[in-house]
Amino acid sequence: MSKARARRTSAGQLELFEAVRSAYQKMPDVPLDNEGLYNHVAQAVGISKQELSMRTPVGTSGQLHSLKRREIRWCQQTLKHLKLIERVHGERGVWRLTEGAKRDLHAAKKGVKLLAFSTDLGVAIWGAAADTFKRLEVPITLCFTSPPYALRKSRAYGNPDEHGIVDFICENLEPIIENLAEDGSLVLNVSNDIFEEGLPSRSTYLERLVLAVCDRFDLKLMERFVWHNPSKLPGPIHWVSKTRQHLNVSYEPVLWFAKSPLKVKSDNRRVLQPHSDRHIRLMAQGGEKRAAEYGDGAYKLKPGSFGKWTEGKIPKNVLTLGHSCAVNRDYRQSATELGLPLHGAGMPLSLPEFLIQFLTEPGDLVVDPFGGRIVTGLAAEMLGRAWLCTEIMLEYIRGGAELFRQYPGFWLNPYLKDLRAA
Repeated sequence: MSKARARRTSAGQLELFEAVRSAYQKMPDVPLDNEGLYNHVAQAVGISKQELSMRTPVGTSGQLHSLKRREIRWCQQTLKHLKLIERVHGERGVWRLTEGAKRDLHAAKKGVKLLAFSTDLGVAIWGAAADTFKRLEVPITLCFTSPPYALRKSRAYGNPDEHGIVDFICENLEPIIENLAEDGSLVLNVSNDIFEEGLPSRSTYLERLVLAVCDRFDLKLMERFVWHNPSKLPGPIHWVSKTRQHLNVSYEPVLWFAKSPLKVKSDNRRVLQPHSDRHIRLMAQGGEKRAAEYGDGAYKLKPGSFGKWTEGKIPKNVLTLGHSCAVNRDYRQSATELGLPLHGAGMPLSLPEFLIQFLTEPGDLVVDPFGGRIVTGLAAEMLGRAWLCTEIMLEYIRGGAELFRQYPGFWLNPYLKDLRAA
């Protein structure tokens, strides 16, 4: 093997190892079964569904195995030998972090706030959202965030259980909504795939969350966007592949609320998409040449319809966006090189980018109380919006800082420059 190829192989193995470690660190107090581990790692490093499921003859017997899954289990066994994870007693294929390994992630204690990094347009703060936004006196035009998903068992930092998730989200949103501009919006990317324990029936926490946001804060529900992710991994494994009672999931809800619906700053002209070649030809020839009626006369097509030249087509409320993007690949590479645990719940830059363009204008303030990799801040930075993001895990905000080095005024807190995982 050439030295260059060996280096590439080592880098790939290191990235895979970090993704496996991150899967357990993401939920330090919650056991993780192997199917959940495979799905987390595949999303973190960009392994396709086909590659993860591909079975290859192995050994003299030619028995079929998934090589990618074997690589992931090898990393899992390495973590075991390093005393970073331990098997859950009485459970097959279920592991959790050891107490010693939990110290690799540093969560901000209550009341602690530290400026992690900044640019000319925004700041990222290590600390809890509820503590940080209380003293903010600048009107917020958009809060876009993806709150921690509800888990069957709560963890020490971040993910509350299914029964506490609504209160947890609302408590963190309260100081933000107090500063929401009259024309401002709140947008929540949430999970549709939280199930009742031991049952194929979904939790109704989403419905309770919508009612709580509207009732507690007097916000109005504007839209339930569908974020369709064609590269989302198959699942939920048990109810789809084992009992066969469900179909594979491929979308997440994105809930949009407004403070004053008639004043909201949304403008679909900022997110127009290119016309198809067919529609361009139709406009060029002066529109339709025929007349027709549809829906018992509710919709009428007349000669000249669609003949007016327009700048683009208005997007639909189903946003088809794959989760893989160059920004997340850059983040993984930087975090790995720094020896930092990877934040496992990444979103594509294109999702906050679209919503920021649609709901704000240049110079407006965009915030994200659950910053993660600080991708919302990056999208705001690229679009000329002011931004403020908070993240409770120090290692995650340090990894996200590397995405901003090229932007004017970048400053990294000197205390974080040499941060490495323990």
